[in-house]
Amino acid sequence: MIKKIVKKIFNLFGVRLIMLKKEEIPKEFVENYKRNLKQLEENPRGYNIFRSFRYDAGVHPKDQIDAQYEFLASHLSKLGAPLNILDIGSHRHFLLGLLINHRLTTIDVRERRRHLANEKIITCDAKDLKVPDNEFDVVTSVCSLEHFGLGRYGDVFDLDADKKAFKEMVRVLKPGGHLIFTTVIHNSSPSIVFNAEKIYNREMINEFCSGLICIEEKFYSYKNREFCSFENIIAKPNGRDIYCGCWLKPSK
Repeated sequence: MIKKIVKKIFNLFGVRLIMLKKEEIPKEFVENYKRNLKQLEENPRGYNIFRSFRYDAGVHPKDQIDAQYEFLASHLSKLGAPLNILDIGSHRHFLLGLLINHRLTTIDVRERRRHLANEKIITCDAKDLKVPDNEFDVVTSVCSLEHFGLGRYGDVFDLDADKKAFKEMVRVLKPGGHLIFTTVIHNSSPSIVFNAEKIYNREMINEFCSGLICIEEKFYSYKNREFCSFENIIAKPNGRDIYCGCWLKPSK
């Protein structure tokens, strides 16, 4: 009902609706918009005026991407700087932030040009890293593991590509180094949403991490928009929540 009412209000104003929040938009906000728009149209001060109603007041939004990078940043901050970091497939904007203080090597199956001197870009498949053993202080990978080998990014179809890639991450990590990664998880049997992603269960993630020492694990619920216990993540076979893990490679 609220959604229909708000749409009618926007139609009366002749405003094109870009995004409608589920929560009710306060009447005062709408009235202010109408009054300020009229003032702009009467005195544009040389601007062209176009209507595009937006309501982004209230609590600052936080979603699963924020939660994953907060997890990653919290562990990197504990390790000190500068670090020699290898990243596989994480969000570009976060990587640009890392480049302020760290030496960064990035892996991508798709070609990309380097723009900063302290970044090294290697174009290769994650299951066959062109990197020496025991090379990096930290290996990071945010929501990438589940995509490997499904062909979505032009990589070769290989159902074991994620296992091979994880072994490669461990291989290139220095003894005493940290592997920080996130992926998708549910409390059900493993699934493939082809060709988007695999959805792991906890047993599979533990298998990936065999031989490593767990520093911290966290689980993020899409439904509740917050970290939760493993017992509270989704249990539907095609449902997905987020796993965040920081693991240590034992010193020899």
